Amino acid sequence: MIGFVIRRLLHLIPVLIAASALIFFMMYAVPGGPVAVLVGENATPEQIAEATRQFGLDKPVVLQYVEWLWRALNGDLGVSLHSRVPVLQLIGERLPATLQLAATATVIGLALGIPMALVSALAQGSWLDRVLSGWSALALGVPTFWVGILLILLFAVELRLLPAASTYVPFWEAPWQMLRATILPALTLGLYVSGIFARFLRGSLIAELNADYVRTARSKGLTEGAIVARHVMRNAMLPFVTIVGIMLAGFIGGAVVTEAVFTYPGLGRLVIQAISSRDYPLIQGSILVILAIYILINLLVDVLYVYIDPRIDFG
Repeated sequence: MIGFVIRRLLHLIPVLIAASALIFFMMYAVPGGPVAVLVGENATPEQIAEATRQFGLDKPVVLQYVEWLWRALNGDLGVSLHSRVPVLQLIGERLPATLQLAATATVIGLALGIPMALVSALAQGSWLDRVLSGWSALALGVPTFWVGILLILLFAVELRLLPAASTYVPFWEAPWQMLRATILPALTLGLYVSGIFARFLRGSLIAELNADYVRTARSKGLTEGAIVARHVMRNAMLPFVTIVGIMLAGFIGGAVVTEAVFTYPGLGRLVIQAISSRDYPLIQGSILVILAIYILINLLVDVLYVYIDPRIDFG
């Protein structure tokens, strides 16, 4: 197992380097560049030349990338052009909020999606199966920003049970306040992802229920509940774990719209603010951190495979 993890980490190094190069050169190709942000639109040629020299932008672009990558590997992602605060500090302030939101939304999605998939697969072809399949399609088809607005109108405006604007409250400090502050954006994302979970797991369960080993187990007198709990669910969970990992990783940087609707202080909203203000170091650092987290979550999913299916050889 340790050898497998080490090999996967070594394989990820070229991926991270290639992705970091893409991030850097995309920012470099943007018209205007950071100099225009630093000196303003009415700067003189002398001021532009001084800022270019001061920040090393007169060096060859490849050398600039190598220096940026070396600093990033040493934990230095630069300084925000607007707030003059280290990028890593800004990301560190927002990342816990996004991780908490992503985890809560994933739990809600699993709590809704897994029971729906089980009932739908066991009642395949029935009216209940059609109703649940319709719910999955509806959850996937309705835009998350629209769901978020409806939830705000219902729970914040009409019922006045929850705040319309969400804030970050650490779970370990005040669980109840955290739930009140996070439940609406988490429910918005959880409803959407529950449709994905339900549809994907239903397909896996139906494929397993039609397998030969299930017919053999039934012929031996095992009950349907025992067959599903001991055999079918375990085999169906292997591809399902991949989808859960992908959705969790996607929430890290992909919950931008939901965070904007609820003014949630997460990493996705930070990226949008950085893009709108052309804060290039913050954009580069945020995307690089999101990419690294995405890759690590996928590595964790691969490691979990061995606990779900011991037949897999990691040698």
